[in-house]
Amino acid sequence: MTDTPSGSRSPHDERDGDERRGDEHDGGARPWHTRGEPDDKRGGRGRSLLREAAIIVVCVLVLTWVIQTFVGRQYVIPSESMETTLIGCQGCTNDRIVIDKIVYRFGSPEPGDVVVFKGPTSSWDEQWTSPRSSNTIKRGLQNGLAWFGFAPPDENDLVKRVVATGGQTVECHAADKVGVKVNGKPLKEPYVNADLQRQEGAGANVVNPDGTMSTCLGPDFGPITIPRDHVWVMGDNRSNSADSRYHMTDEMQGTVPIGDIRGKVRFIIYPFSRIGGVGAVNPQS
Repeated sequence: MTDTPSGSRSPHDERDGDERRGDEHDGGARPWHTRGEPDDKRGGRGRSLLREAAIIVVCVLVLTWVIQTFVGRQYVIPSESMETTLIGCQGCTNDRIVIDKIVYRFGSPEPGDVVVFKGPTSSWDEQWTSPRSSNTIKRGLQNGLAWFGFAPPDENDLVKRVVATGGQTVECHAADKVGVKVNGKPLKEPYVNADLQRQEGAGANVVNPDGTMSTCLGPDFGPITIPRDHVWVMGDNRSNSADSRYHMTDEMQGTVPIGDIRGKVRFIIYPFSRIGGVGAVNPQS
């Protein structure tokens, strides 16, 4: 065997030195470590995308909650009581409406306004069934969705037209032959469709034996003086509307507190053939 002179290096030593210098130059990293870097970067980008998506979802939900709570909300017309202004008949494509929640923060309901309100006493709830499931988990999910307008609220919401406001006196007597009166003056109600009342009113004391229609389009009532911060509401489909007239025996004499009004109806948004605004016609003008 030949000894290696002390002042010289073998080829094996030179290769080891090159590898050490390469490690030092690369910061000690091995080639198989560098191959993992693209995967780490892709994982970071994926987490970043998930984080951004979560932020967007939260922002959308917060914005939706703010709009539903303070600006406006969508409702489905539940019955025929407001035809032909709003359609809600059995078997029909019921109108979907949007209410304005801002207007009554700066003012009060006026005669002719079409409003959505919560039934103020138990007498309004006789034919109402809660939309909530009996299952605790499903009910909790429905309550959560209702916060963002994706499910109906758990309350009996109704839609009618304001006829009289606080301090006014409302009444109707068929013998007067002038229809509904407020403060002794007959109302002008172009939104009440006479043909529809004749068609639907045969069994509701609307059509007299001689073929003429009762001017009250239902039972006589009043006089009722509306308390302060309350309104008297009636359906446009007068002969098919369980409105204030049918709740006069409750503690509020059929009136609705302004605090129970959810908003003023502004638009029909569905079906597309009926898209448009919902006007307020003051019957006292």
